[in-house]
Amino acid sequence: MGFRLAVIDGHTLCRHGLAGVVRHHPDLEIVGEASSLAEGRAQVELHRPDTVVLAAALPDGDGLGLCREIRERHPDTGVVVMASSDDDAPLFRAMDAGASAHVSHSAELPELLAAIRHAAVAPGSFTARGLARALTRRGERERLLSPRELQTLQLMAQGLSIAEIGRRMHLSHSTAKTYTARIYDKLGASNRAQALMAALRLGLVEEPVQTGAARRPAAKAAR
Repeated sequence: MGFRLAVIDGHTLCRHGLAGVVRHHPDLEIVGEASSLAEGRAQVELHRPDTVVLAAALPDGDGLGLCREIRERHPDTGVVVMASSDDDAPLFRAMDAGASAHVSHSAELPELLAAIRHAAVAPGSFTARGLARALTRRGERERLLSPRELQTLQLMAQGLSIAEIGRRMHLSHSTAKTYTARIYDKLGASNRAQALMAALRLGLVEEPVQTGAARRPAAKAAR
């Protein structure tokens, strides 16, 4: 049984490289290629492939948004999300978007081919290298901060000041400041930017992270 693929990636070399690989595997056939969200959406609707190999970041937007669309419109189509790294955070973003598999761009060829075939036969499940270890680490990370500290961290990631966090969570300014100090201590950070970068690495917040500078002067954000 053969599997029909569509490849959506902004990098021409990646698309052509995969096409060259597929030629040596008679059970795989590329029926569509695209370099953008708009083109990719059209290719999926036109060819209805068994598996879509999709870059997480595309020139005109977020590939994970397209992943969600494919999962909603074509639940029998598998989606392999390719990300720039194999860190936990992009892995969980792909899983949350409904992907069938997550593969790093630096992955070895057998891993990519296995992910493509898995997505074709089991589109509703999820696989990724090191998934079990990542799930264990996520459980440990979630236990690192209390629910209220996690909520505070999420609001910090949105760029809210301590005063705004206090109002949003119905806390006094001093209590909100205490939660922030605990977060800094647990994440080994000395300021907001360091805390958010550590949280991003640990998968406690999602990109894009705002440190507050984009929304207000740093002095105001610190209040």
